[in-house]
Amino acid sequence: MKDRPIRLLILDFDGVVAESIAMKAEAFRKTFSFVPEHLEEIVAYHLENGGMSRYKKFRYIYEKILHEELTPEQEERLAGRYAGLIFDKMLTVPLVPGAEELLQECSRVLPLYIVSATPEEEMQEIARRRDLAKYFVRVYGSPRTKGECIREILAATESSPGETLFVGDAPQDWEAAGETGVRFVARVKPGDPDRFSGRSGVEAVVGNLHELRSYIRDDICSSRSHTP
Repeated sequence: MKDRPIRLLILDFDGVVAESIAMKAEAFRKTFSFVPEHLEEIVAYHLENGGMSRYKKFRYIYEKILHEELTPEQEERLAGRYAGLIFDKMLTVPLVPGAEELLQECSRVLPLYIVSATPEEEMQEIARRRDLAKYFVRVYGSPRTKGECIREILAATESSPGETLFVGDAPQDWEAAGETGVRFVARVKPGDPDRFSGRSGVEAVVGNLHELRSYIRDDICSSRSHTP
């Protein structure tokens, strides 16, 4: 599908724009520190499902790992504790190498969107306070699924899935691309396991956004940015 020009670029945030995966894993560990005997399983589940809403993770953990009922009050306490651990750090965590350059260059020549599993208001506030919102037409987040968000973007922009590229770092991102028919590139941080090997529909795996910029440059970024 690489021969089709890219007209729309959708980016996940954690692990694609921001280098925040390790920090959020540690926050998840602290959030569930009251069950030390289950911590390794809980953190492993969190990491394997990076594209999933934190609320869905809480419900799975209580049902399948802790085998306990999760009340609405407990769920909100968990969410509040987790958000308190990560929010300020999300304002200073480093961006993925090449992120600033890609956003500056590509936002001049095509629509950019964020589709994240972070709650939407929180994600929008992070993007605003990091001065990143200016690069995006809109910042999407949970509780809607990533597939629902992508479908809304395609409908609003009247874009073809074959000319839309979604960049993610989690299996749920790949699944959302498959559900909606959009193109998919995986970002795998150097040294991390490649969970996309052998998966159909993965156009490329990049280690940073310099590599992504090079991948799409011939389609839109470089060629159009120099058009008078």
